[in-house]
Amino acid sequence: MSKTSLALIAAASAATGAAATAVFYSSRNERKVIHEPSAINRDSPNATSPYTPSLPDAPIRSAKELLPPVNPSGLFQYGFPGPVNDLSAQVSLTSSYNRTTRNPNWVAEHITPASLALNNGDRRHSYFVEDASIPEKFRAKLKDYFRSGYDRGHQVPAADAKWSQNAMDATFTLSNMCPQVGDGFNRDYWAHLEDFCRRLTNTYPSVRIVTGPLYLPRRDQDGKWKVSYEIIGNPPNVAVPTHFYKVIFAEDGKTGGNVALGAFVLPNAEISNDKPLGDFEVPVEAVERASGLEFAEKLPVQRRKRLCTEINCSIFVRDYADRHKNLQGPPVRPALPGPAK
Repeated sequence: MSKTSLALIAAASAATGAAATAVFYSSRNERKVIHEPSAINRDSPNATSPYTPSLPDAPIRSAKELLPPVNPSGLFQYGFPGPVNDLSAQVSLTSSYNRTTRNPNWVAEHITPASLALNNGDRRHSYFVEDASIPEKFRAKLKDYFRSGYDRGHQVPAADAKWSQNAMDATFTLSNMCPQVGDGFNRDYWAHLEDFCRRLTNTYPSVRIVTGPLYLPRRDQDGKWKVSYEIIGNPPNVAVPTHFYKVIFAEDGKTGGNVALGAFVLPNAEISNDKPLGDFEVPVEAVERASGLEFAEKLPVQRRKRLCTEINCSIFVRDYADRHKNLQGPPVRPALPGPAK
């Protein structure tokens, strides 16, 4: 075949290809016009067929380019860093443990007139123990409290779990404890607050209580807000909370019935028994904001009542002192104070 023939064939092929390309792009632009809105007013008598400029095609990338060059989640082949909030369900309490502070995040309990009427547990047969379910390196230890100057303060009191010895024993694990000031707080005002919670069962057939520590800021001399707290143990191991909270759900016992909500925040310090309990009442939302927890997001607003408008929120000091005397038994461990709660 001569060069002239090749040239003619190439020219014809080029013309055919150009025509096909023109048809392809023309049809593609027409399809875009159908789906894309026109800026021209179609009701205008001078309106002509709309024109929509074609957009440049996105560059086609290979599958290799679409895959990220790194895999941060590959770290999990060696383990999950956390945080891990060790959740524990015991017969008398349910708790979430904080491995950083070596204190619980919260401890929940449920008391009723029937549960408090039983007396099958004796605190003289219960002993403070470390929580073996917590990894040893994150565990609060008995030696941390030794000569620390702080009580091993129950979050769920032993007196709320007298219905069985096992129930009472569960309250003596250190995952249910926080360092608390003894005189004037753990053995006094805090104990009166616990008694107040028990007395709620005289009005309500079901009472649920969530208790836990807080680490609240204070304004320093330079005007800045700072969080500062002591750590006990040698080496330092267990944080000393600045405050404690109780969130109370007093249920009327009816399906879908009302729930009286109360929240109290107390400093971990000596408190005079003359101080009204109402001075420590706060909105539940304040405890949520301070703790990072949520307590009643599933409780409809129309079912909520304010506890201290439904009943008289006050402590009975003499009443508790009498009970304290009756409950007091021979000290199990004389080296450390054992509050009767």
